[in-house]
Amino acid sequence: MFESSISGELPPPPPRDFFGRDELIEKIVDLAKNMTPIALIGAGGIGKTSIALTVLHDNRIKQRFGDYRRFIRCDKFPPLAAHFLRRLSEVIGAGIENPEDLTPLRPFLSSKEMIVILDNAESILDPQGAGSQEIYSMVEELSQSRNICLCITSRISIIPPNCEIFNVRTLSVEAGRDAFYQIYKIGERSDLIDKILEQLDFHPLSITLLATVAQRNTWNTKRLTEEWKRQRTGMLHTHHNKSLAATIKLSLASPTFQELGPDARGLLEVIAFFPQGINEDNFEWLFPTISDGINILDTFCTLSLTYRSDGYVTMLAPLRDHIRPKDPISSPLLCMAKESYFTRLSVDLHPQKPGFVEARWITSEDGNVEHLLDVFTTIDANSDDVWDACVSFMGHLRWYKGRLIALRPSIEGLPDNHRSKPQCLFALSWLFMSAGNHTESKQLFAHAMDLWRERGDDHQVAQTLLHLSYMNTKAGFYEEAMRQAEEAFQINKQLGSAVGQAGSLGTLAWALHQDKQLDAAEEAASRAIDLLPEEGEELLTSQCHRVLSEIHHSKGNTAKAVSHLEVALGIVSPLHWNDELFWIHSFLARLYLAQGRVDDAHTHIEHFKSYPVVNVYHLGFTAFLQAHRLYLQRRLEEAKLEALRAVDMFEKFELPVSLGDCRGLLRDIEEAIDSAVTPGSDDNGEPPEMIAHAALVER
Repeated sequence: MFESSISGELPPPPPRDFFGRDELIEKIVDLAKNMTPIALIGAGGIGKTSIALTVLHDNRIKQRFGDYRRFIRCDKFPPLAAHFLRRLSEVIGAGIENPEDLTPLRPFLSSKEMIVILDNAESILDPQGAGSQEIYSMVEELSQSRNICLCITSRISIIPPNCEIFNVRTLSVEAGRDAFYQIYKIGERSDLIDKILEQLDFHPLSITLLATVAQRNTWNTKRLTEEWKRQRTGMLHTHHNKSLAATIKLSLASPTFQELGPDARGLLEVIAFFPQGINEDNFEWLFPTISDGINILDTFCTLSLTYRSDGYVTMLAPLRDHIRPKDPISSPLLCMAKESYFTRLSVDLHPQKPGFVEARWITSEDGNVEHLLDVFTTIDANSDDVWDACVSFMGHLRWYKGRLIALRPSIEGLPDNHRSKPQCLFALSWLFMSAGNHTESKQLFAHAMDLWRERGDDHQVAQTLLHLSYMNTKAGFYEEAMRQAEEAFQINKQLGSAVGQAGSLGTLAWALHQDKQLDAAEEAASRAIDLLPEEGEELLTSQCHRVLSEIHHSKGNTAKAVSHLEVALGIVSPLHWNDELFWIHSFLARLYLAQGRVDDAHTHIEHFKSYPVVNVYHLGFTAFLQAHRLYLQRRLEEAKLEALRAVDMFEKFELPVSLGDCRGLLRDIEEAIDSAVTPGSDDNGEPPEMIAHAALVER
């Protein structure tokens, strides 16, 4: 009786324009042809319905199921079992009014093979919904039927367990661009539009809304860019009540979301505020008053409001832009996170003090902290706590992740009489030095020193003089470096600071050494060590031993040079100070390379390569030593690549001394390659160790 005629409802038409899902469509079609139940899970506006309709109208699906292709919009009826059964009966054409359960529908459902799509199924499968359990059981039975290929589109991941799940992602760059210009016909393709699409995370609905609004208002590219800067996701709505806001509102109306309690919306706003989202491992110290936070995050992901990425719970950019708090100061949970970050930043970072190792948390949270400070230094610029946190943040980055930050305009925009300005300039100059921009770093140090001189802070003036001396030594300005170190020494002497005097003498010794005044350098470094206490200043003591090692190396006494480095290594190793350990091991490697002891050098190179140091100068010095090692091992092409890498890095540093060393080694390597003579012997048959040693000492 069921084969005599075809009844039921035909599905809606497929989307007219559809981009970037070809591979996914192929997978779904193959599964559907084999009657495998399928679930498309993803955020609102991600394109689940378009994918389902494209599959439903695919020629292979038409051949497989003919006219028995059905589509049910589950958000168009109340989420109760009776309404679901009535709608199912109507759509499949069973002709049974108001069925009480699946029993009367089973003969029809088993008579023909059909594909049934339950679109927006979150509205009937939400576990907190009134009839969800009963409906879920029916949907699960449909997914197990041999005659039915069930396809579910849903924002929630609660679906029958035997479904093949596809988590629908955003579009590729190319597909997002094609989708935009399929609607927007006014302007030429532009990089400005690409940047906006990138800020939308290539979210399909957002792209469609943006293109529609721009096309209907006949905005050219310039006007569209201006409107985006002004309104951002607030412009994503059309005259037919299609909007990003409505899609988000629908997600937040979920019974499961409503059951999460009063903290849910605020926590979602915090996730939206931070560019990285929330680190699950740090949730407890970020939000100490929320006891069930991890469960809330799980539910957010279940509802496709957020997703997990590299240990963070985050969300799509357009959702983030729309949900984030418009007034951050009025958000209690955001202020809680701010205070938690600031408390962690307030640790006095020093390798010999508690909390130094734990402060490595900044390497994963730096993006969030920078954004937090960027916002609060703007909206709460009079807060001392904010600027203190800014200084501490830069200090953390200096130790663990040397890089530039976006806060420079805010710092330099402070009035010179602001309490925090010299500290901020000083910390910022460290970051510029770590990133290799010594010109900017010197300017910032000098500005900070001028402000401290005006305030009569002699201690800070002396400290800044030492940093300037060090930088001038690296740049080859030895007379200026020595003058600054001597002035710092006199200030520390007046202050009665033995440690300050020792630091000044150590810095002076380094400048004297670089200026080839070796005896004077040795005397200064030895005096520095004599002034230092046996305990409490281990790092400064280690640095002075490093300077003495350099001096003895320059004097040709390799044994003494190695001895001082071994003393330094014994001092620093228990402290786990990666930066100092890097230099000790790298200097030892350089000494052994000068002696032709390649294996010993390689051991120390491997040691310092294991340290998580990302400073460009460190990377350049590592490449230089690797090039020298490979040169001695007759691996000339590899050596050349490393030497070129070192030269490229040191060129960015504007440091002629280090750059000269690298170029000299590169010249040696290229000459060996060009003459087809390996470093195995020269015209006199001299062994490679002697050639390399002579070249290094000469440089």
